[in-house]
Amino acid sequence: MPKNEEVPLAPSSTRVTPLRPAAVPLQQSGKQALQAAQLAEVEWLVQQGSLSTFRTFQSFGYSASLMFYPRELIYYAVLYHEGAVWRVLKAGDIDAAEPAFRHFVEQAMRLADAEMRRAHLEAQNEQFSRLIAESEAQIERVRVDLHRGGEQDQEVALKQQEVRKALAQLDGRRVPAQTQLNKLQRQRHQLDATINESVPHLPPIR
Repeated sequence: MPKNEEVPLAPSSTRVTPLRPAAVPLQQSGKQALQAAQLAEVEWLVQQGSLSTFRTFQSFGYSASLMFYPRELIYYAVLYHEGAVWRVLKAGDIDAAEPAFRHFVEQAMRLADAEMRRAHLEAQNEQFSRLIAESEAQIERVRVDLHRGGEQDQEVALKQQEVRKALAQLDGRRVPAQTQLNKLQRQRHQLDATINESVPHLPPIR
């Protein structure tokens, strides 16, 4: 090897730091703009207080929410049943999340329709039961009044019958009594006339 020939130096080794896995942003357009999310994912974020509620809807035991995760710029459309997370869709932009939220609202309204009808029918049946009870009570009061009125009618009829009987008896006694009275009055007049005939006629004193 010639002395003047330089030996090439070996390249110094470079230390490479591995990159941490970064959050992959959701697609901003196309079918992949809206993705299904795990229920536990949203439940954990809610427990941590990391989500901001943009919109919410509730009807009976069904509700829907549109929430935003500021740290990752992710929107969540969530459907609840009786307060528990039921369905979750997520998107990286509001334009994709809004239709998902409206879809959940329509689903909640459709599911709550039966609850609405049941509540209305229950209230209507309660009203019918109350009106039936009031009508039965009113009918019973009328029956009592009729019964009491009938008893009074019977009492009045008996009283009138007794009065008519008494009148007939009194009238029956009145006729012979009147005849006897007339006879006695004639006898008295005759006696008075006889007595008056025995009275002397005296001249008046002058």
